[in-house]
Amino acid sequence: MFELVINLHIHTIYSDGSGTFADLGKAAINTGVDVLLVTDHNILVQGVNKYYRDRKKMALLLACEEIHDQARDPQKNHLLVFNTDREMSSLASNPQDLINSIREAGGICFIAHPVDPALPSFGETDISWEDWNVSGYTGIELWNGFSELKSRVKGKLGAIGYAYFPEFIPHSPLPETIKIWDDLTIQGRRVVAVGGSDAHAQHKTLGPLRRVIFPYEYHFSTINTHIFTPSALCGDMVRDRKMIFDALAEGHCFIGNDLPAPTRDFRFSVQSKNGMGIMGDEITLDGAVTLQTRLPSTGEIHLVRNGATIKKLKGDTLVFTTADPGVYRIEAYRWYLGKRRGWIFSNPIYLR
Repeated sequence: MFELVINLHIHTIYSDGSGTFADLGKAAINTGVDVLLVTDHNILVQGVNKYYRDRKKMALLLACEEIHDQARDPQKNHLLVFNTDREMSSLASNPQDLINSIREAGGICFIAHPVDPALPSFGETDISWEDWNVSGYTGIELWNGFSELKSRVKGKLGAIGYAYFPEFIPHSPLPETIKIWDDLTIQGRRVVAVGGSDAHAQHKTLGPLRRVIFPYEYHFSTINTHIFTPSALCGDMVRDRKMIFDALAEGHCFIGNDLPAPTRDFRFSVQSKNGMGIMGDEITLDGAVTLQTRLPSTGEIHLVRNGATIKKLKGDTLVFTTADPGVYRIEAYRWYLGKRRGWIFSNPIYLR
């Protein structure tokens, strides 16, 4: 089993970002990101999928899309769309029709920034997801870097501080978003959680101050989605692309915030008498099973069942035996810059 680091939810000059695809590829090589899923607004850019290489490093960039109804005011219900080969933004006015068409085309989709508060001091409106009657989507964007920034900024002075010291922003996914996710999975739905940077690298000015909010390399060093695949990237785009999107669809992934400490090599698995499972897997209980967690380094581990913490400890391993059905997942925390920060959020293991 191989671990690949994905940065997803990225914007370029084709929508409201400032960078080119080559800029993204260079930033990925410099930060050790393996895969970039670029999601410009309402446009599926053609002819830009590419491997970027530098000596022994390689990163794969795939053009995807973020779709929302541009005629709607405010423009809510944003959807991240992966693994489709045709433009679908014309279906944005009806989220369910859009989701159905994505599935028919063999694609997968994630509700973007489910909770995205307003930031009135900078003219940013609330663009949370509203249509929760939809079905058939793959998952949700549990942790969105820009949405979290909007929730933390209290005024222009605070914004200036974060502009110069963005490493103080990431704390954890918004509690309201975590509750939405837990409620959905407790209802018996399989909902994959991913973390997105929502990177724009926009050039902003405030009086004499000028700053990029925020550079792509900063975003690629913070909130990423780690997937587990049968092999490393091989350089065959058809094979690699299928492998990446299969792992996301199955929920074989976790969200890592690499600012407090590296998150590579995190593992969460289940061992039963019928075999082993990993994040995203569903296990039919036939007696007791053992849940095993390993952190890359010491942290505060929370084992969560059906939205409630049932075991907590400090260390780098947790072993828990149970015969109780439920939706089990891991949260891990570390102290960084004087505050307790969210570090790792796993996808669930479903014990039925």
